[in-house]
Amino acid sequence: MKASRIAAAGAVSGIAVLALSAPAFAHVSVQPEGTAAKGGYAVVDFKVPNERDNASTTKLEVNFPTDHPLSSVMPEPVPGWKAEVTKSKLDKPLESHGQKITEAVSKVTWTADGKGIEPGYFQKFPVSLGALPEDADQLVFKAVQTYSNKEVVRWIEVQQEGQEEPETPAPVLELAAAEGDAHGASGAKSGDDTEAAAQSTAADSGSGDGSDTTARVLGIVGIVVGAAGVAYGVLAGRRRDSGAAA
Repeated sequence: MKASRIAAAGAVSGIAVLALSAPAFAHVSVQPEGTAAKGGYAVVDFKVPNERDNASTTKLEVNFPTDHPLSSVMPEPVPGWKAEVTKSKLDKPLESHGQKITEAVSKVTWTADGKGIEPGYFQKFPVSLGALPEDADQLVFKAVQTYSNKEVVRWIEVQQEGQEEPETPAPVLELAAAEGDAHGASGAKSGDDTEAAAQSTAADSGSGDGSDTTARVLGIVGIVVGAAGVAYGVLAGRRRDSGAAA
């Protein structure tokens, strides 16, 4: 009985770890490369997993918030993809570096030149943006993902406080408290430094996937523990049967 309990516990633990790791791959998300501080500039990655076994992701549209328009939005070139930036007139002009801004980026669209994001893979789309609002704790970016079979998934549902995560949640960028001036302490770069920022942060992009890698490792460990528990239970059972027969 003890051996059977150990085997069952091992199997359950493996399944539980896998279940916990699954959400990391569930939907389109946005994360800063470093810190996205209020009032500053940041380089962020829109991470797009391919969730279909029979189709590739060939297009991504990211809509920028209209309640907190951003005066500077510059996508980093991504091999195999063409980026198109759409701007719209502002109802209320913005002030940036002493200049009046009358329009802001309302959408960035990436279209695959080749196969796109194939099944079993994901792609990051880096963007330099700012200045981030000082009067908000987060920014919501509604995204639309299109597959090669013409299927469209709209990641546009806004998470409501106190409720479960919606089925197709919109990517949300959490903003950190402002530190120092708008360009320095946040560690992010503004317009002229976009390319340098993208290059310096690209080397560290692997760290952004740390949680995904950890989840995978834990999942594998759980499976191994479960398998070992089952094997031990079977072996113990055979020994008891052999003893009884003797």
